[in-house]
Amino acid sequence: MSPPLFPEASGSLLLPGLAGALEVAVDAPEADVPALPLLAVVCHPLTTEGGTMHNKVVTMAARSLRELGATSVRFNFRGAGASQGAFDAGNGELDDLRTVVAWARAARPRHALWLGGFSFGAYVSLRAAAELQPALLLSIAPPAERWDFASIPAPTMPWLVIQGEADEIVDAQAVYAWLDTLDAPQLELVRMPDTSHFFHRKLMDLRGAIKQGVRPYLPAA
Repeated sequence: MSPPLFPEASGSLLLPGLAGALEVAVDAPEADVPALPLLAVVCHPLTTEGGTMHNKVVTMAARSLRELGATSVRFNFRGAGASQGAFDAGNGELDDLRTVVAWARAARPRHALWLGGFSFGAYVSLRAAAELQPALLLSIAPPAERWDFASIPAPTMPWLVIQGEADEIVDAQAVYAWLDTLDAPQLELVRMPDTSHFFHRKLMDLRGAIKQGVRPYLPAA
């Protein structure tokens, strides 16, 4: 199976991966904003708990970035949706992310890369950051107490972390304690009060926090 061409317009495709085909959705920048040389790859939450690229937090994050001119790339980790393979506790999923990023970068070599992730997706994208060196990292509700975050190097690039303070799945205090151990010079933490893990009734607030936090780092048109 040969890698498909990167779509010029929004669309879905199957990309060859190490565990089989990966389901990928590429969406063009919103029509009313100038398109920027920017790819934003956004990773979804835990597959074993129903996470897919269609999760509403993931789709809102991608939409928020497209409203600023980015092209968004979402994909299903192995074992989710139409992606083949089986859940691999973050290791195979890291390979999936590498595969998607390598394909996107080969197709758009002049575009900046931003990496984002929600919950388990934040864990996978954080693990990849030192290797893939995105121009910006977006972590939404990173599950610091559920996975091995201690072994992840502190990101050196601009890094926006958004955490709901009423998160019933990720311990917000554990996230703050973990961040306090890091020497991350370009970290910006946004604490969202009265906000649950899935941002119920707070998705528009999330959209605003993302757009405000990343706007200073947008590449020139």
